[in-house]
Amino acid sequence: MRRLMVYGIGTGLGAGYSPIAPGTAGSLLALILFGLLPAASVVWLLISGIVFFVGVKISTLIECDKGEDPSLVVIDEIVGQWIALLFLPAYPLMVFVAAFFLFRLFDIWKPYPIDLSQKLNGGWGIMIDDVLAGIYANLVLQIILRSGLLP
Repeated sequence: MRRLMVYGIGTGLGAGYSPIAPGTAGSLLALILFGLLPAASVVWLLISGIVFFVGVKISTLIECDKGEDPSLVVIDEIVGQWIALLFLPAYPLMVFVAAFFLFRLFDIWKPYPIDLSQKLNGGWGIMIDDVLAGIYANLVLQIILRSGLLP
């Protein structure tokens, strides 16, 4: 039962088992949850923080079982995608799409210091790189929105 719960949470209710781009599947799940559960950004920040620390523990357990940074772990993408969506002035579809693509870009590209964060032990390295990718995506999107490049 415990193993089922650990893998259920760590894989984003199975999204991490996607045969193609499990990280992208996890990000899409995060978008769906964010859109279906409208709440203030402060609430989502709290949820993201709680899920982050749960994710550190769970991804450490799965990493011990499956090896270093297994692709089926997508709880990190879920938290990172939520962070990419925080404190945006509005949530129209275009903003969701832009947040999704920017987050995936930074998560795959891993510019400095995201690349260094993966060297952290266990679940910390798994989770923090996606948190940083979410922060980068959010900052870029905030600049784009405030400059008027997106409606």
